[in-house]
Amino acid sequence: MTEARITVNGKETPISPAAPHTTVLDFLRERGLTGTKEGCAEGECGACSVLVARPGVDKPTDWVAVNACLVPAAALDGQEVITSEGLATVGEDGTAPTLHPVQEEMAVRGGSQCGYCTPGFICSMASEYYRPDRCAHGDPADGADAAEGHDAEHGPNGFDLHALSGNLCRCTGYRPIRDAAFAVGEPTDEDPLAQRREQDPPAAVATEYAQDDATFLRKSTLAETLRLLRERPDAVVVAGSTDYGVEVNIRSRRADCVVAIDRLAELRELRVESDHIEIGAALTLTEIERRLDGDVPLLAELFPQFASRLIRNGATFGGNLGTGSPIGDSPPVLLALEASLVLADADGERVVPLADYFTGYRQSVRRPGELIRAVRIPTPLSPVTAFHKIAKRRFDDISSVAVGFALDIQDGIVRKARIGLGGVAATPIRALATEAALEGEPWSEETVEAAARVLRGEGTPMDDHRASSLYRSAMLGQSLLKLHAQTTEAVSS
Repeated sequence: MTEARITVNGKETPISPAAPHTTVLDFLRERGLTGTKEGCAEGECGACSVLVARPGVDKPTDWVAVNACLVPAAALDGQEVITSEGLATVGEDGTAPTLHPVQEEMAVRGGSQCGYCTPGFICSMASEYYRPDRCAHGDPADGADAAEGHDAEHGPNGFDLHALSGNLCRCTGYRPIRDAAFAVGEPTDEDPLAQRREQDPPAAVATEYAQDDATFLRKSTLAETLRLLRERPDAVVVAGSTDYGVEVNIRSRRADCVVAIDRLAELRELRVESDHIEIGAALTLTEIERRLDGDVPLLAELFPQFASRLIRNGATFGGNLGTGSPIGDSPPVLLALEASLVLADADGERVVPLADYFTGYRQSVRRPGELIRAVRIPTPLSPVTAFHKIAKRRFDDISSVAVGFALDIQDGIVRKARIGLGGVAATPIRALATEAALEGEPWSEETVEAAARVLRGEGTPMDDHRASSLYRSAMLGQSLLKLHAQTTEAVSS
């Protein structure tokens, strides 16, 4: 094995002597790159964001912003990282650095006050600045056609404000930050980071990094990984580390052995077959969103409501389902889509319907040494779909209740109904009684009101700091009434 190294701002830097659990945030700060800050250590504030060169969707390489507080430094062995310090350019004669266009706009438009959060905003903004399919729209004053795509959350320069949804500022206020985001232009042909997008990303490297009786491992193939997990069933498996990273920071978890699967080619495929869509378990949610490009409308509705862009740049379906959390946002949607999971171990594969996967609180049928290889969604898709997430914040929040709907309504009759629920039981569940109350009945106000009463009784909602059981039950019923109102509105218009 070669020495584990990360290329930071163009310079190769050994990871040693950092412990395997050391985050990228701490790794950078210990090397004097203190622009990267710790605000929450949970991936919620974005003060720690940095850019990582990843396999691109529209170009060979994308510059992707991630939470440095969550990712183990060892997970970036062989990879390229740019920090806020690395965005500015310094002349060969050592003269004062020239600000990056994003830094320049933040400065001239008053987007920084105390400055603590600013480097994180800068890196998230730079990721969107370099997004290959970002394109300018016309001025709204020039007419509707010229302004297509320009709204409160998308600037005339094509900047998507959701790119900053994981960054918090407590003193400047968001208007000047938005103004800076909407003012940036296009990267020039001489921009080295724009040029870098045209080259292949760093190849995945096999990693065997050990310090202080702990080990971080990455194998080259799925077969090697599965054999390793058979030998080390106690190993912690990570992809984006958006869950494990929180446990390291907040609960001081120190695993003896961590196995990374995020770069395994066998887990990063997206295939559209004649009767199903197969999504690799290690594709990030951002990659899935951009590759599907709205072809699965229910997933397209889920993605903007799933945490923040920074989290979606690392989070995977495999991780979200693997934790078995009853409040994960993807299970209700995937249950409504009648998804199945392809589970793999050293002996082979098996396919398990997601409805049969969860067995208890954070428990599932997955055996020791077994991985989720892919999610399969059968086609054709039901035409009437919706995802309703009830939470205290509009975005970047944990749901109190989440409901996924997929209905097939023909000639005014509900031919098929699939409803997935989260936050109302020890596991994500299908609303089987409500489905039965809808199927074969007219999609009418009377039917929906009766079915909504059934839906209020589904699951075993509890009282906690997010919501009461009565509130959760009420929201279940309201979600079906809302869906009916929305579909009736759509038909009438």
